[in-house]
Amino acid sequence: MTAQVHVPSLLARVGTTSVLTLAVGTTMLTPGFVNEAEAAAHSTKALKIAASKKGAPYRWGATGPHRFDCSGLTLYSFKKAGKKLPRTAQQQYNKTRHISRSQRKRGDLVFFHAGRSVYHVGIYAGSGKIWHSPKAGAVVRLEKIWSGSVWYGRVR
Repeated sequence: MTAQVHVPSLLARVGTTSVLTLAVGTTMLTPGFVNEAEAAAHSTKALKIAASKKGAPYRWGATGPHRFDCSGLTLYSFKKAGKKLPRTAQQQYNKTRHISRSQRKRGDLVFFHAGRSVYHVGIYAGSGKIWHSPKAGAVVRLEKIWSGSVWYGRVR
């Protein structure tokens, strides 16, 4: 005589959602998640590149590798990180995904504006600070955001 052991089906034991999770392993299949993770990786790399340019002199119209204006620094940093940006701060703002202050993360762009016109850009470093190339006679540096007239953008 053979003993029969009743094994409940996998579905009955763990439920449909868990079966789907088991079926795909630990990979989460969330729409848009890969793009956000990829964007975060590029932004983090761009932030490190900008920081590595600490002390580089400002020069209007310069895009590196030894001198920068504000948008030249962001363009250079993201290009080295594998992302293409347009040349000017306004064009960069127009090209990014606009986000709120509460959504900002390290590596996002910070745009300073007067009315609807963007006049300066830097890369958010966390703790209310940016890496930027501020003005003639200055150098690339980490500085506290000094204005409330800022918008934030995430490079796609």
